[in-house]
Amino acid sequence: MTNSAQEAREALGKRLRQIRRTAGLTGVDLARRAGWHESKVSKIEYGRIKPSDTDIHAYCAHTSANHQLPDLLATLHNIDSAYIEWRQILGTGVKRRQQQTLKLESEATFIRNYQPFIVAGLLQTAEYARAILKNVIEFYDIPDDLDEGVSKRMERQQVLYRRNKRFHFLIGEQSLYTTVGDDGVMAGQLDRLMSVIGLPRVTLGIIPLTAEAKVLMNNFVMFDNRLVKEEGSTAGLAITQPRELALYGRAFDILARQSLTGPAARTLIGEALERRHSTS
Repeated sequence: MTNSAQEAREALGKRLRQIRRTAGLTGVDLARRAGWHESKVSKIEYGRIKPSDTDIHAYCAHTSANHQLPDLLATLHNIDSAYIEWRQILGTGVKRRQQQTLKLESEATFIRNYQPFIVAGLLQTAEYARAILKNVIEFYDIPDDLDEGVSKRMERQQVLYRRNKRFHFLIGEQSLYTTVGDDGVMAGQLDRLMSVIGLPRVTLGIIPLTAEAKVLMNNFVMFDNRLVKEEGSTAGLAITQPRELALYGRAFDILARQSLTGPAARTLIGEALERRHSTS
């Protein structure tokens, strides 16, 4: 996806072209109404130039499509920031990424986090976080700021105790068995999950291994209803378009209905913890 920004501009242009045609306007018609040079319409619609906010407003105003304005503006604003490669995000190490996430978490009032294979960062012990971030540093061959990265991840967890925040974490049962570090690290992490279940304003759900595959999603985090962060293997995605946010919200709700909480979740954690003790 090295040309992702260009592809996004072309996709936006295609939507604008469809809106114009649905309104029964030619490119010349729209250019005249908007006071543009007639070539500007073609350049926008074929992704050769990026439209401005004012351009999007003009499209909607002159095609009677103001109901599409919020979504089109969100798409426009998302073009350059939606897809950022990890080599760019982690260019100076892992601390900067943790600092960026801390800012997002401090601004949100309701955070929904789905992790199918590992424990979410806000719930990690220092030892578990250290093992995770060490592997990230080695895999992406980035500057080693492990101590600073772990410290910042632990600092992030203070947000869990703020009264104006709510959290809903969903993890796959596989997360209880994916070995991060060693058995000792995992035992400590499972104990931590046990204590999380009792925290106020925090819901922890565990999706059983045998749950039906109703939704197939990568890990993602929803910050209120305004932003989703999804992590791929080579890049991070930032989603802000309302129609896409709605799909992530729907996916989270489906997964939440499949999850086990409270005593049932404790049972799953206890079984995983017992297995760790029996093999150590």
